[in-house]
Amino acid sequence: MVKLKDPVLMASVGAAQGLRGDVRVRCFSANPLSVGDYGHLHAEDGRSFEILEIRPGKNNMVVIRFRGVNDRTAAEALRGLDLFIERENLPDDELDDDEYFYADLEGLDVFDDAGNNYGAVSAVFDFGAGDLLELKGPGRRPVLIPFNENAVLEVDFEDGRILIDPVAAGLIDENDDDNPDFPGAGGA
Repeated sequence: MVKLKDPVLMASVGAAQGLRGDVRVRCFSANPLSVGDYGHLHAEDGRSFEILEIRPGKNNMVVIRFRGVNDRTAAEALRGLDLFIERENLPDDELDDDEYFYADLEGLDVFDDAGNNYGAVSAVFDFGAGDLLELKGPGRRPVLIPFNENAVLEVDFEDGRILIDPVAAGLIDENDDDNPDFPGAGGA
């Protein structure tokens, strides 16, 4: 049993596939077939899963056979299981300058160029129309902003902050000075 220090969600197990213990797995990597390239996958309860065989499926899915999962009953017992890897196993050197791991964005404070704080990134979502950052701040409801070059001007990991354009992010209306929900509104 292994407990990860800095887990990154890589995949989620779906339905059993066939009778030999294969499972359908939804991958959260750019290339679903690469999910096994980072070492064993781990469940939150500490179980470790070694991939014996992987083949493509449909819609960002793969079909995987894990060591020790040898029949349909064992495969069905894994349904809904989230699988993680240790963050340090992800290859930073393969990223372009404008590419980020979602896990690295979470926790960064979000500011505009006037120094107003909009909270911190609590999650990153992709519902199909582009990436969204969820921002949460004390006493505020969570909000979603687009994670694109118009809304997010700079990501600074050294200072732990993200610089945004609040108008492009949809947080304030440049013609509305009476929005008390966000810093910088109300004529400040």
